[in-house]
Parts: sequence; structure tokens; C-alpha cells
Amino acid sequence: MKRILIAGENIITTPQHRIVLEAKGYQLLIMKDLHSAVSLILDDPPDMLIQEMGFGGEKKDLALINAAKACLQKTNIPILLVLDEKEVISGLNWKKYPVDDIVIRPFVPEIMLGRVQLAEARMARVFDNNPLSKLPGNTSILQAIQAAIDAVESYGVCYIDIDNFKPYNDRYGFSQGDDVILMVARITVNVIDEIAREGSFAGHIGGDDFVFIVKEEKIESVCERILDNFDVVKNMFIPAEDLKAGCYMEKDRQGRETVFGLLSLSIAVVVTGSHKFSHYGEISALASELKHYVKQKEGSNYVVDRRCDKI
Repeated sequence: MKRILIAGENIITTPQHRIVLEAKGYQLLIMKDLHSAVSLILDDPPDMLIQEMGFGGEKKDLALINAAKACLQKTNIPILLVLDEKEVISGLNWKKYPVDDIVIRPFVPEIMLGRVQLAEARMARVFDNNPLSKLPGNTSILQAIQAAIDAVESYGVCYIDIDNFKPYNDRYGFSQGDDVILMVARITVNVIDEIAREGSFAGHIGGDDFVFIVKEEKIESVCERILDNFDVVKNMFIPAEDLKAGCYMEKDRQGRETVFGLLSLSIAVVVTGSHKFSHYGEISALASELKHYVKQKEGSNYVVDRRCDKI
């Protein structure tokens, strides 16, 4: 049960306000004095803070907000500020008030519930995103894959892996490795946006692993364009001497000196159209097999698995 600290006397003003929130599984911790509210934040932090403007006194209305922002046990607690319309019209310095949303009085219980749910959803989106590429992360990826499985239309769930990325990172450094990751992210998003925008998705699993989802009829054109665009720009990230040699020597994961090829991409594609998949884990397991196969090929390649297609 999500715990919400309600800080103020004029927020939960009717039984209906409490009932609507509690019916959706929220536990309300109502505090009317600053000391008790700050103690709760420090000792047993809630999952969300809803505070009315001026709580704690005119010169202390930021004390509780600052305590919540400084909380190390639960970082990034969503904060909603309740205020009157005239306070909004008069203008507030939002840099001074580091809150995530506002609720303007008077409001019906359903408005408060909607704001609470919106704040939760916004936080989930923001902190799911990969910090480097800013693409959606694992939670969003799993949801998108499950949505593709459940859809009437057939989709390709496509896993991108940058070949020889670890030895590249070891040789040229993490900063240049990050540049390569960003390049792949931009290429993927730009290609999908250009030729397969409708119903598509792109996410960043982490490191050099990405996922994108497109309608089945767009699989080949998107994969081929991504590989072509990558091959056009990848040499910008490889010094001339290594380009001339076509390979370089680095240590493998066991610490042995090994010859590695230059950067390339492998894309493993699982088609959902058979409707024999019921869980995103099944897609992931099959994609792992396909990635192992396609990475054995030289250069950039993609493979589409249609073994489960309808007959």
C-alpha cells in the first residue's frame, strides 16, 4: 500500500476525499504540525508528499519540502503542492518550490486522485529512462513487448547488440564508448521515426543493448536502414590505423590477448504474429538464441525468426 503524507489542515476536507484515495490502495498519513511531518520524513519516509501552501508557517513552508528532497531512504519522493487560485495568479518562483505538481482549491476527490496517479506515472517514466540515451528503460521495454504480444497486429521485437563493444571500450575509453552508444540510439530513433513511426517503440536496455518494436511489414526496411546508416558513420569512431588493419588486439573477458573485429551491429528479431507467445520472457529467451547466432556472422547483420508464424 502506497503511503501518502498529507501535510495541512485543508487538504482532506471531506470523508469522500479520504474514501476515494483509500479505495485505490493509498494509506493517508495526515499531519497538522511541521515537527511531526518532518519526523516522519526522517524516520519512516512515505511514498508521496501532499503539502498545502504555507504549511509550518510563512517562513517555514519550505522546511518539509526540503526535508523530503534530502531524504536518502527514498529518493525523488513526488511532491504535490495544494494552493489557492489567487496564489497561482500572483506568481510563484518555481525554482524556490521544487515540487512536481500543484492542486488548486477547491477540488473534488477525483481531481486529487488523478493528480496522485499522474505524479506516480510521471516519476515512473522519468526514472525508467536510460540516463545516457534518455530512451525508455527496462520497465517500459517489458510493457511494450507485452503490448506487442497481446496486440491483434503482428510486430517484430528487435534486439540490437553492438558487436565487439567491450574491447572497443577497453581500447578507446568509456567516453568514446558512450559516443558510440548515443550514435546507435540516434540512428535507431531517426530510422523508425522516418519510415515506421506508427505503433513503434524504441528502448535502451542498458550498455550496448537496445530494443525496438515495429509492425511486421516494416521489419526488413527498418533493420536494413539501421545497419546501412551505422556502416556509414561507424568509421568516424575508429582511428585510421585500426581501420587500415581491419581489426585490433585486446584482452577478452578471460584476460587473454585476442584479435577483435571492428564495430558492427547484430539485430535479432522475434515476430509476434503467431500469438503463441504469452509472456515477454519467452520473447527474450528466443531473442538470446538468435543474437548468439547472428553475432557469429561477420560485419553487421540481422536475422528474423519466423519459426512460430501461422501456417
